[in-house]
Amino acid sequence: MMTERLKLCLTALENQTYSPDRYEVIVVDNGSDPGEAIAATVAQFQQARSTEEKTPGSYAARNKGISLAKGEVIAFTDADCIPAPNWIEQGVAALLQVPNCGLVAGKIEIFFKDPERLTAVELYESVMALPQKEFLEKQQYGATANVFTFRQVIEQVGTFDANLKSSGDVEWGQRVAAFGYQQIYSETVCIRHPARHSFPQLYKRTLRHAGGHFDLQQKKSADFLQRNRLFLQSLLQDLMPPLMFTVTVFRDPKLQNWQQKLSVSLVMFFIRYVSAWEKLRLKFGAISARE
Repeated sequence: MMTERLKLCLTALENQTYSPDRYEVIVVDNGSDPGEAIAATVAQFQQARSTEEKTPGSYAARNKGISLAKGEVIAFTDADCIPAPNWIEQGVAALLQVPNCGLVAGKIEIFFKDPERLTAVELYESVMALPQKEFLEKQQYGATANVFTFRQVIEQVGTFDANLKSSGDVEWGQRVAAFGYQQIYSETVCIRHPARHSFPQLYKRTLRHAGGHFDLQQKKSADFLQRNRLFLQSLLQDLMPPLMFTVTVFRDPKLQNWQQKLSVSLVMFFIRYVSAWEKLRLKFGAISARE
């Protein structure tokens, strides 16, 4: 259940090295099953308070949290993540150490249900999931499972685009960069994130990511021809066999044998073709999925 993971997250946030009188935790319930009893769970923790956001989507939920936050530093994580004990302390320090800092993207470590018996999907996640440093260096954003920023930055660049179901962190991070703020990656600002472990979970995430990518392209490209050109480029990229990825996988030291390397390569083919099909579906008028 979500509440079990939320308890782990809130326990970690309750036991931070940062002084308790200097931070608050806001949990935004974004349409959970009433049986999860999110508010009752949050009430068990002194540092935390709960609220609701009826508009579906994590970016609408994050905006609700921003609107209620009292501090000058705003940090984001997910309900299923486990922040390190010094997460807040290190995040604030990283923000302050760089002049004109717009965001800090912290390290995201992936953990597994049973580290001794990884599924094919977990093997893929161990190699590819949430490469935060790469996100920052290549695309100028940080995944909001682990991001710190200043309130004044949000006030200047704006909040997240609540219309996006995925890739809202990409769009917001690139906005921060466009305003001239510095962005840094920090190994010491660390959270742990659970790996997807099954194909149904991966399928849902792939649909969401494909939809977010499609919606973001539509938003950025006002010109009809440009939109279609970018769509075709994206579609062809998905449909082309991921040969360079396969070469990289077969060289990765995390994968111990040929069976593991082949499993991860097949998972990548699965993701590519599911993504391509979803983008085609959206191009012909379907609505992007939240999950």
